[in-house]
Amino acid sequence: MKIKHLLLLSISLIIFTPANGADNTWQKDEVTYENNKVITVYRNPNCQCCKKWIDHLKDHEFRVNDVVLENINPVKARLGISPVQSSCHTAVIEDYFIEGHVPADDIERILLSRPEIRGLSVPGMPVGTPGMEMGQRKDPFTVIQIHKDNSTTIFNEYIDY
Repeated sequence: MKIKHLLLLSISLIIFTPANGADNTWQKDEVTYENNKVITVYRNPNCQCCKKWIDHLKDHEFRVNDVVLENINPVKARLGISPVQSSCHTAVIEDYFIEGHVPADDIERILLSRPEIRGLSVPGMPVGTPGMEMGQRKDPFTVIQIHKDNSTTIFNEYIDY
């Protein structure tokens, strides 16, 4: 009887353990914005992490307009996103730009609180951010907010997530 129980437990662990050691960090909803969640994402056709970030947004009930461009730098320039703030994809929702692998909950937070900012950014491509999951590795990262005068402050930090 004990062997049968251990076998069932082992099978359960195999079935319910996420692939590649990934966890459900970004699947949880901490914030819920009920209004219009239509976001336009500009990305390169060859970038797989951009597609994964879009999947993350869809998991959080965003309706995504996926705009595939060979060169998204003109979009970044039009929005005033500096190279220091830049990442691999750029999105626009309502009056805000979203640069890089910003968690969906942070996007919903700005839609709820309506801060006087231009947008949010996760510069670069930190491992562990939504769309950049690589097993158990999770680098600390900061979501910065870009103000109307182009100054930046910390919007959220992910140290031990």
